[in-house]
Amino acid sequence: MNMITRTREPDAAVLAGTGLAGALAVQANLHAAPLVALALQRGEGRLSGDGALVVRTGTHTGRSAQDKFIVDEAETRSDIWWGNVNQKLSPTNFAVLSDHVRGYLQGQVLFTQDLYAGAAPEHRLRVRLVTTNAWHALFARNMFIRPPADELETFAPDYVILHAPDLAVDPDRCGLRSATAVALSFAQKLIVISGTQYAGEIKKAIFTVMNWLLPAKGVLPMHCSANIGPAGDTALFFGLSGTGKTTLSSDAERRLIGDDEHAWSPDGIFNFEGGCYAKVINLRQEAEPEIWAASHRFGTVLENVPVDPDGGIDLDDDSLTPNTRACYPLDFIANAEPSGQGAAPRDVVMLTADAFGVMPPLARLTPTQAMVHFLSGYTARVAGTEKGLGKEPSATFSACFGAPFLPRPPEVYGRLLMRYLSEQKAQVWLVNTGWTGGPYGVGKRISIAHTRTLLRAALSGGLDQAAFRVEPYFGLHVPLHVPGVPDGLLDPSQTWPSAKAYAAQARHLARLFEENFSRFAGAFAAELGAQEKPVHA
Repeated sequence: MNMITRTREPDAAVLAGTGLAGALAVQANLHAAPLVALALQRGEGRLSGDGALVVRTGTHTGRSAQDKFIVDEAETRSDIWWGNVNQKLSPTNFAVLSDHVRGYLQGQVLFTQDLYAGAAPEHRLRVRLVTTNAWHALFARNMFIRPPADELETFAPDYVILHAPDLAVDPDRCGLRSATAVALSFAQKLIVISGTQYAGEIKKAIFTVMNWLLPAKGVLPMHCSANIGPAGDTALFFGLSGTGKTTLSSDAERRLIGDDEHAWSPDGIFNFEGGCYAKVINLRQEAEPEIWAASHRFGTVLENVPVDPDGGIDLDDDSLTPNTRACYPLDFIANAEPSGQGAAPRDVVMLTADAFGVMPPLARLTPTQAMVHFLSGYTARVAGTEKGLGKEPSATFSACFGAPFLPRPPEVYGRLLMRYLSEQKAQVWLVNTGWTGGPYGVGKRISIAHTRTLLRAALSGGLDQAAFRVEPYFGLHVPLHVPGVPDGLLDPSQTWPSAKAYAAQARHLARLFEENFSRFAGAFAAELGAQEKPVHA
């Protein structure tokens, strides 16, 4: 039986606010089971032996950052952080692009999903996705917050996403770099995505919108995970890819609020999302049992995970891309917090994987140091893992741990962080999950067992009365003793075979920090001048 049928609702209702006059057929707000059935019928993917929907995204296996644009509109122009992250697209070219995409969509079978971004009702964004693929509709349904049926009856979108993954546009006609486009108009409240199957563009486009809207309300949007301890204490985990953000925030002893996108308001913390988009390359059941289980069940979408003829999946196979992903609803995680909300954080953790081998495995930060590390967003790429890297580690700085998704200048978010840290007295920790005893290739990676022990000591309040020393290169406050961790590990200078080599490497990394932070130093001169010692000695 052909399952592609027109919805019972008129197209005018399910397409309201999209600018579309109609379509060949429209499937509105289908649940997971019919979306999976339609995806299989239409040849969009196949089932794994465990029932997950396995799809491939073709040429684009990650975000196409160079093809992301923000429309240069008079209403928003002066508040946008223009540059390589936020490239300008003229209103005229956006009109050509959006009209072209609408014309294409009107000749297709469409799938719509009406969803929320933001677990806190007072800060919630209503999103209507219009796409040509059932699996992309399922991705969005898994990723965002699903309204109850009675709220769908009167749903009116705040933002619309027109999603045409198979449409390659004419770049010259639309003023683009290539046939791919991710274009956002804050004035028109419209997002147009075309020419890429990678579903992460949908997720991150809405994150960009939330990063635009919330600061104007005095709310800090954050690229971080969050969980809640047994005493109701909330912790945030900032960190770039490879630092352990998802792994360390997944703790059987703490309830997971979310793994990627949150906001800090006067009322506490809330998740933007209703699902997870976990990287699953080399995933191990024993190390991350919750993510493993979620990746092996019906309703999950697996992106670019190789599957054999019998439906077996190989999470170690990176032949399609190292960026393999699993997208599933939060309620697939047994200890997830169903409200998506938590109290103001007692602890904020900033993660780095320092391949230079300089940073201590745990340090306490002053509020000013927290602002510096937040605006720096530091980690280090390992030599040999990326094309173009030399023999030495390469420092990576991404403002606010999420520069690609910041439509406003980073200083806006930095000041909001300082405000909330001051008002709500959160303790900030720097945790290095990288190397000790030398840089990558000489030293060794800090064990996950030691990192978890250090984190649990910090988050439990076990270090509140501990003795600390101030290390000389970054002014970091490092504990002298943490039960269960060798004292020598806490001082990286003691783990190196040569104290002189350590000092040279530490000075080198401090200079990289200073060079990167120089662009923000003027805006925060008063805060930097007031602290007890230089940010980096």
